Amino acid sequence: MGELLTPASLLEMMEGNRRLTLRTIEAFPEEALFRFKAAEAMRPFADMVKEILDIEDGYVRGVATGEWVFNPHKGLNTKQALLDACAAVRRRTLELWPKITVERLLAEESDPFFDPTPQTNLSRFIYALENEIHHRGQGYTYLRMLGIEPPPFYER
Repeated sequence: MGELLTPASLLEMMEGNRRLTLRTIEAFPEEALFRFKAAEAMRPFADMVKEILDIEDGYVRGVATGEWVFNPHKGLNTKQALLDACAAVRRRTLELWPKITVERLLAEESDPFFDPTPQTNLSRFIYALENEIHHRGQGYTYLRMLGIEPPPFYER
């Protein structure tokens, strides 16, 4: 019997989620991507995507290299720039991922970005996935409010 979760299977899970997030971005009209909010207290979907990228970039770099740097994505104000940033973050993830071992996933460390309570790096990546799924769900709601059919959820 194989392992339940490996670094490779975790990466594939992340890849499938990102493909769906990219299709969600592509479904938005450009102006709505950056301006539409369901309520005043909420953010446009583009801002949520920037957060997704910030978390992935910081966590992958930290887990892979021990260098914990949080560099928020700023100045992305077109759909193409946002998609290009998604591609750049994913390229860095793929470059660094071979350094992420089972031992690194199971290592328990303080989170220098959000909560100093020690947690495993696997927990960090699960949080990042949950965060992406949560925000993509908000994007689906926004699209429906705009009268746009979101991409099929089951196509990864």
